[in-house]
Amino acid sequence: MKIVILGSGVIGVTTAWFLARDGHEVTVLDRQPEPAMETSFANAGEISPGYATPWAAPGIPLKALKWLFMRHAPLVLHARLDPTMWRWMGMMLRNCTAARYGINKGRMVRVAEYSRDVLKWLRAETGIAYDERTRGTLEVFRTQAALDGIAKDLAVLDSYNVPYEVLDVDGCARHEPALAQVKGKIVGGLHLPGDETGDCFKFTQGLAKLAADLGATFRHGVSIKAVATEGDRVTGVVTDQGTVDADLYLCAMGSYSPLLLKTIGIDVPVYPVKGYSITIPVENEAGAPVSTVMDEAHKVAITRLGDRIRVAGMAELNGYNLDLDQRRRETVEHVVSDLFPTGGDVRKSEFWTGLRPMTPDSVPVMGPTRYRNLMLSTGHGTLGWTMACGSARVLSDLIAGRKPEIDMEGLTVARFGGRVTTPATGVGSLRPAKAT
Repeated sequence: MKIVILGSGVIGVTTAWFLARDGHEVTVLDRQPEPAMETSFANAGEISPGYATPWAAPGIPLKALKWLFMRHAPLVLHARLDPTMWRWMGMMLRNCTAARYGINKGRMVRVAEYSRDVLKWLRAETGIAYDERTRGTLEVFRTQAALDGIAKDLAVLDSYNVPYEVLDVDGCARHEPALAQVKGKIVGGLHLPGDETGDCFKFTQGLAKLAADLGATFRHGVSIKAVATEGDRVTGVVTDQGTVDADLYLCAMGSYSPLLLKTIGIDVPVYPVKGYSITIPVENEAGAPVSTVMDEAHKVAITRLGDRIRVAGMAELNGYNLDLDQRRRETVEHVVSDLFPTGGDVRKSEFWTGLRPMTPDSVPVMGPTRYRNLMLSTGHGTLGWTMACGSARVLSDLIAGRKPEIDMEGLTVARFGGRVTTPATGVGSLRPAKAT
């Protein structure tokens, strides 16, 4: 089929590669001059299925109130006359129950574990390199109460047979030797050996070139203005360079997806949650992380990417604002300086911000819509890099008329009351090798 993908972040590009490999005629549209120039540009670098955790959790409302008075708070809420933001927050609060948390975490882990396996297959298939490491994630806890509170998370990991190890301080230092210098600042950790790390920007740019080698066309510097519809079908995408038509369309525009979709009657509760990162050159190998360390208290990840350290986190609700706030820089600098004081010089860091497309339950929205030839892949939040390959494989299977290898329950727009129709697919004879 002739397929148009809206968006060339890691979600759109990875899906383009799978669809091109299936033999489709793929065109990718994006307003930026090249792939991965927005949310995928300088994210945390984690591929962390084991750490796939909903933001909406029991106790979060009380924690959020406390964070309002913290200097280095993980959550920053700007008072805005924004009905969309307040509606989204209300939906998120309704998910802050033990029952909803368990359901949402299970859905997230289902996608993330599958995606990590598909990434391994894709890496073997293509030989793509992106400063990847396969040495796991270490979540560190600064209080015993926080460490004791992970029992529910462990139960979900057990249900999906995800390997993990609960560690004392010495155990944390065995996995991340530089933490031996700051033992007094943590009480223990959770190690997830199946997690990986890598540069999302390098991966996305490299895979875009491989997709182009398979015949995919990337049209950059193209602004999408509207979607034209007739009945239950999309008839074209209106851009500043004319209308582009196709047999099937995929919306993978991250935080900007709901702005476009609402114009054609699709209500997807995705809100932009602003995150920040700094990238620091490694100056002392012995003082730098070897993989990813997640600071549970500040919700900040510190990741080794080749000869660099990426420090990323924060959750700021401020609409589509992309201003670089110096106070947020101070927070991420504080965390890395506190845990890895000798790894690199924060004065030499590069500062960045991006918008994560978050759903109220932290679960992505994938698959069919009310229009027979329009698919979605958005709302991946902080886990777009973690979930990209699995999401792409699911979409390519759905489009080809194949049954996805994971259960789609709870992953489509139908969970928010959206209507879906049977997608216009039917090229099931084009089967790539099984991604296992």
